[in-house]
Amino acid sequence: MKKYRILIAMAAVGIHICIGSVYAWSVLAKPVMQSMHITFSQTTLSFSIAIFFLGMSACILGRFVEQIGPVKSGRLSAYCFSLGMIGTAAAIYFKSLLLLYIFYGFIGGIGLGVGYITPVSTLIKWFPNHRGFATGLAIMGFGFASLIAGPVMQYLIEIYSLESMFMSMGILYFLIIYSSSSCLRAPRIADGIPALTTVIKQPKEGLPLSAERKQMTRKEAIRTWQFYALWGIFFINITCGIGLLAVVSPMAQELVGMSPMEAASLVGVIGLVNGGGRIGWSSISDWIGRSRTYICFFLLQIIAFILLSFTRNIFLFQSLVFIIISCYGGGFSCMPAFISDIFGVKQLSSIHGSILTAWGIAGIVGPVILTFMKEITGSYMYTLQLFAGMLFIAFLTSLILHREIVDE
Repeated sequence: MKKYRILIAMAAVGIHICIGSVYAWSVLAKPVMQSMHITFSQTTLSFSIAIFFLGMSACILGRFVEQIGPVKSGRLSAYCFSLGMIGTAAAIYFKSLLLLYIFYGFIGGIGLGVGYITPVSTLIKWFPNHRGFATGLAIMGFGFASLIAGPVMQYLIEIYSLESMFMSMGILYFLIIYSSSSCLRAPRIADGIPALTTVIKQPKEGLPLSAERKQMTRKEAIRTWQFYALWGIFFINITCGIGLLAVVSPMAQELVGMSPMEAASLVGVIGLVNGGGRIGWSSISDWIGRSRTYICFFLLQIIAFILLSFTRNIFLFQSLVFIIISCYGGGFSCMPAFISDIFGVKQLSSIHGSILTAWGIAGIVGPVILTFMKEITGSYMYTLQLFAGMLFIAFLTSLILHREIVDE
């Protein structure tokens, strides 16, 4: 049984490593912009569209994914995401901005959304007593992806061409996602894994009993203020983090003088920190609780964004970026377990999908705000300070959530 758990975990990570390559977009931003002769904001918009449809497809198709099962939904992700990558190569060849938005943004975004929620909802059922660890393990690959994809993409672009890179990566991703999804399945009675609904009803030390015993449907959850509080803090965390991720490579080159290859390597290390933050913070959340973990996220990021707006020191710049990305990644991995703590697991995928709409909207808002203000002011400083202010609001919301949960 342990061997099959490991296989399920490896399959989940495999899918997320492929679709998580979207986080290496900052490495592709300048090559795409130069090849297609488009502006920086037009280039960033394609990334924002992909993240938008990630969130929307996760919400709309959440129940559909539960109905057709993890194997078929994983294969659907393989078709859409790979077609998006290969279609992007065609868009660059024909220098068509519309095709770029359709293939990388719309079709690729649907593949991202379906591929994101499928392994999470499956793996959490195999680790019912360690839901934070399970979601962190599933989502870890998404964060680690740019560690591999960033340098590889940069290398392929330099050796061959931008179009060849998208074609080859699209084919490779199809093979990995399709084969990984074939290994996914929910645990059976014979596997000896306790049902989530049984585990979550049991009192858990350090958590309020009422929060552990609730089993809400999606309709019931969206009628509570806690749902919108979770949506809000998730939105702010992603807006700030993804805004930084979308431009970290050109920002590093401009602010601290990194070369393109050094900046691509930084993006790769960011992938390591992102993935490590997801598994690390989610494991910590099993120990100290999800609400306390989010309080830590926002407090650390407020300080980091303020300092980042002023620093020109290369070591401090990288350290602050790593802190922000660690908390950003942890915010993703802790959310499904946070949802299960408050609303139960009766319709976890559907509720999680609804919360992920925050990701879709933030994927547009974060990069657009940052690139727009950069083009208007000629500086990143004001946007970074604005992000710090937004995170302060999220910090206060987390305090209210924590107090409400503890008082229940």
